[in-house]
Amino acid sequence: MAGSGDGRPDPDALLRQAAQEGRGRLKIFLGAAPGVGKTYEMLSEGAARERDGVDVVIGVVETHGRIETEALTRGRDIIPRRRVLYEGRTLLEMDLDAILARRPRLVLVDELAHTNAPGSRHPKRYQDVEELLAAGIDVYSTVNIQHVESLNDIVASFTRVRVRETVPDRILEQAEVEVVDIPPDELIERLKAGKVYLPAEATRALGHFFSKSNLSALRELALRRAAQVVDARMLDDVRALGLGGTWAGSERIVVAISELPGCDALVRAAKRVADGLRGPWTAVFIETPRAAHFTDEQHARVAATMTLATQLGGAVATVPAENVVSGIQSVLLDLRATQLVLGKSHRSRWFELRHGSIVDKLVRDTPDVTVHVLPMPTSPPSNPRILKRPGHAGTRSGYAITTAMVAGVTALASALFQILDLGNVALLYLLPVMAAASLFGLRTGLYAGIASSLAYNFFFLPPTGTLTISNPENLISAIVLLGIAIATSQLTARVRAQADLATASSRTNAILAGFVRQIAAVNDPDVAAQMICDDVHRLLDVQVVLLGRTTGSELEILAASDPAFRLDIMDNAAASWAFDTGSPAGKGSGTLAASEWLFQPMKAGDRVLGVLGVASDRAGSPVRADQLPLLSSLIDQSALVLERLRLQSEMRDLDVVRTRDRLRAALLSSVSHDLRTPLTAVIAAAAELHHGVTPELIGTIEGEAQRLNRFVANLLDMARVEAGALKLNVEAIDLSDAVTGAAHDARRALEGHEVRLEVPPDLPLVRADPQLLHHCLLNLLDNAGRYGEPGTEIVIEGRNHFGELRLAVLDHGPGLPPGREGEVFETFTRFEGSDRAIGGTGLGLAIVKAFADAMGMSVEAANRSDGKGAVFTLIFPSKLVVRDLPTESAS
Repeated sequence: MAGSGDGRPDPDALLRQAAQEGRGRLKIFLGAAPGVGKTYEMLSEGAARERDGVDVVIGVVETHGRIETEALTRGRDIIPRRRVLYEGRTLLEMDLDAILARRPRLVLVDELAHTNAPGSRHPKRYQDVEELLAAGIDVYSTVNIQHVESLNDIVASFTRVRVRETVPDRILEQAEVEVVDIPPDELIERLKAGKVYLPAEATRALGHFFSKSNLSALRELALRRAAQVVDARMLDDVRALGLGGTWAGSERIVVAISELPGCDALVRAAKRVADGLRGPWTAVFIETPRAAHFTDEQHARVAATMTLATQLGGAVATVPAENVVSGIQSVLLDLRATQLVLGKSHRSRWFELRHGSIVDKLVRDTPDVTVHVLPMPTSPPSNPRILKRPGHAGTRSGYAITTAMVAGVTALASALFQILDLGNVALLYLLPVMAAASLFGLRTGLYAGIASSLAYNFFFLPPTGTLTISNPENLISAIVLLGIAIATSQLTARVRAQADLATASSRTNAILAGFVRQIAAVNDPDVAAQMICDDVHRLLDVQVVLLGRTTGSELEILAASDPAFRLDIMDNAAASWAFDTGSPAGKGSGTLAASEWLFQPMKAGDRVLGVLGVASDRAGSPVRADQLPLLSSLIDQSALVLERLRLQSEMRDLDVVRTRDRLRAALLSSVSHDLRTPLTAVIAAAAELHHGVTPELIGTIEGEAQRLNRFVANLLDMARVEAGALKLNVEAIDLSDAVTGAAHDARRALEGHEVRLEVPPDLPLVRADPQLLHHCLLNLLDNAGRYGEPGTEIVIEGRNHFGELRLAVLDHGPGLPPGREGEVFETFTRFEGSDRAIGGTGLGLAIVKAFADAMGMSVEAANRSDGKGAVFTLIFPSKLVVRDLPTESAS
């Protein structure tokens, strides 16, 4: 392994360090509870950096009325907070844009887990901090241990308080962490003195969250989590430098498991060691070439042991290696482990003389690691065939082919014996040895070496025809040939084993890469769920079902490799338990093992998105031990894809809510003008009626009433668009009649303009909803009347353009900003320079766009090519153009 103590830097560690170049550095002041002095310590260190000449600003600090904390903010450079209006209240938030514009060297940001007010660029303050770091600005921040995402459940279990604002663990892992700590008794005294909360709140807190036992537990969690962060950063630096040694800043435990019975006891022993030393632990299975010949029972035993390790809170790994000793040593060096737990089986003296002892080799060759050796069961397994290694002795076809190759070389050497000396003949016999070892393994290669030596002796060494050797030199040649044959066979077999391991590893990586590439392009959750099931079924040869919660509290089948699958009561119970607890359940696990399915949770962070169930006819776990790492990787990548799709769905819902809020605000603002103006005119005209009826007053009342009617109609139309409640009644329509009717109804809005109709009467009919098309034309004409200069001409032009009909409205007004023509159809959009226009909320053109899309048409906006003004064009594609006169209306 790179970076495992062999003097070579770890490429992954180097890439992580390179990614930090140009970024700011984050320092987190971590506290066990509120009131320990995190903010005070942050301000003090910020002041010290400022005295050293560093440009320091305060982005946001919450003093909570504490006098000593407020004193540290006086005279400091503070970025004013941004005011956010929300539900009638004014909220103060950190002004991220102002800090980025100021570009200090260091910014102090309090309460990293804070949730920003709605409408902010980022929902969480830690995301603001990530943007500051990406801009190259250093950040000091504070957080309490109960806000760390992975510890949220643990804290809630003994404090009975679950905080909703959390910070992902990756933020701590990227930061320099300083623990701000005071003894629980001192913190309680500060609380009683009113230095943390107000007296009434302090009394209640003392009886709940701030009990001495809670504070002690929180203090231990904070110190332990900080130690883990420091240890992880230290290991990353060591790997980047390629340094050797264990670097035992904290204890790290590895337990080696195998296919033999009794390995579950090793895992439980490792768990006890890890709990006693308070260190992380990993269960490792070394996958050697002999693992390819495991029986189903052996695979099931390894899988069950790894599942047990996962349930007990350990990490699991399968490491391919040439032999067990080298594999374990590479894991120990890579993890910088300090403790190793392994078992010692009862072996005969003869077995240890031939093969050696793994335990003795590890104790001798890993002096920096403490080795815990546990005795394994001495009773033989119930199935004696488990101890056999199928294929290890070779196959009949392999021996037959090897014999034929030796015979072929003998025939070739006999034919060339007159021109070859004995040394060259001996070299020819190396060919079948190398071929046999490469193709059929070590035992067959050894057979080839012995057969070649005997054939060389019998046919070529005098006296020929016997196995007797008369010349001592020939005896040495035969012995050397046999030795070379054996050595070559062993080396060739070893190379073949390494190639098999490399091929298996590359195959797994290729499978995972292809799966990720394929599923990452999917944007439909249903399609993604079905693709996950189909791919896992194809790759692992198991039956697959994916369950999740869409509505209600019951799990539902989202997808399955076979649509006919039905889960019974036990299966549903196992799936629900896996979803609720985030731990495996079902067949081959330690929970509800009577189920025929093994259910694995699909988690993203602390959220369980669903459970993936697998089933097969195998005894024990449905998935073989060598397939477990691949299954885990597939589940992790699938969870990331499902989380991305969930976030996309939430963002779409959020956009809808924001649009509705914007609509509500715009409607409220428009009522004050667009309703009040015509109402004022109607009221004034009605008052004049007391003095006599005149045609002008009647015209005013009629015109303003029509204007009110159009405004209310626009509001109702937009509500229909937002609700998706448009219903089409498609008919064949004559555009000449439609334009004439719209121009007549819009005559009040077009007052003061000359209207010119250029719609040829011979244009084909079009299929559209007459009411929606009428609304589109009314809004386009109303827009032209509002923005066209008084006294100018408005043209309505229709023409047939390569099979599609284009109906355009041209005005002489201020035109549209170049490059922003498409924005005019967005809701509530009004460009500058339209102050001359009477009223207007920016709904009319948005309604035109929505209605046109609903009818299968399109609408374009552009500036006129022949002078000042804008042109809006309704485009009827060829599929909406009626080539033959219909005999009846279409709907």
